[in-house]
Amino acid sequence: MISKLTDIQNVLESSGILTCFSGRFSQVLIEEIGDALKKHMENEERPKSDIFNVLRIFVEQSQNIRNYVNSKANSPVSERIACSAIIGIGRKENDYFIWSGNLVDNVDVEQLSAKLNIIVNAEKDELKKLYKAQMMKDIEPGQVGAGVGFFDIAKRARQPIEFSIGKVDEQFSFFEIKVIV
Repeated sequence: MISKLTDIQNVLESSGILTCFSGRFSQVLIEEIGDALKKHMENEERPKSDIFNVLRIFVEQSQNIRNYVNSKANSPVSERIACSAIIGIGRKENDYFIWSGNLVDNVDVEQLSAKLNIIVNAEKDELKKLYKAQMMKDIEPGQVGAGVGFFDIAKRARQPIEFSIGKVDEQFSFFEIKVIV
C-alpha cells in the first residue's frame, strides 16, 4: 500500500506540483488552500502581483468546477461529477501553474470547447474586446456569473491556456485546463 502512495508523490514531484486536491470542493476548502498558497508564495518573497494572479486563477478555476457541479445538482450523476474534481498548483522554473480538471457531460463539450478555442486563439487586444462584449450580455436565467472567468484567466496567463477534453464514456468526458502564471 505505501509504495502506491510514494508513486503518487513521485508523479506529483516530477510534475512540479506543490499541492493537489482531488474530490468534492467546498468554499471552505478553496479558502484554506488559497491561504496556504498565499503564505507559501509570501515566504518565497514573490511579487504581490504574482501572488494575486496565482490566487485569482486558482479561485476562478475552483469556482468554475463548483459552478459546473452545482449546475448538475439535479442530475442523477451529480455526485460522480463532483467527486471527479482535481486541482493542482505547481511550479516550473520561475512560473507557477494551476492545473485543474473534472468530468463534464458530453452534451456540454462542444460549447465548452468552442468557447475555449476562441479564447486560446485570441490576441491580447481581441481578448479585451471579447471580455467587454461578454460583460455587456444579459445573464441568462440559472446562469452563475457573467461568464467571463475564462477570459479573466487568459488575460492573467503568461502563456496561452492549455486545455484538453478527452472522452471517458458515452456520458462523460474529462476536461482539464492548465494556466501558467
